[in-house]
Amino acid sequence: MLSRGCYETASADKIPVVQMFKISEAAALLGVSSDTLRRWADAGRVPTTRDDSGRQAIDGPTLARFAEETAAAADRPAPRPVVSESARNRFLGLVTKVTRDTVMAQVEIQAGPHRIVSLMSREAADELGLEPGVLAVAAVKSTNVVIEVPAQP
Repeated sequence: MLSRGCYETASADKIPVVQMFKISEAAALLGVSSDTLRRWADAGRVPTTRDDSGRQAIDGPTLARFAEETAAAADRPAPRPVVSESARNRFLGLVTKVTRDTVMAQVEIQAGPHRIVSLMSREAADELGLEPGVLAVAAVKSTNVVIEVPAQP
């Protein structure tokens, strides 16, 4: 779970907007250790900045792009057969892309190695404040994907 203020209140509705992630938070979202992410940052694989406390951090949109690129380049073994499954799954991840038209929106989330796509009304995407870099939960039930925004810590 994410700890402290990686959120900023975007409006009076208190919709969280991701600004910056501590290295430990970003590492957890990527499914790697903090040491691994620091090595990647030192090697220039992922750009970092400093937060208000002077600690190394990664802004949300940069982390979202990096998560997407890392998942696409990963050399993973073929999936094994499923022997048991849950009727409901929740994937914590970063919004990597939002495509809006006048009525609908397509929202993509990178949750570790999983890319999840949801179609929803544009109004819902706007109300949730979904943009690349926003932390979100994809709740999957059957063939429907519902995007949730977690409460501020």
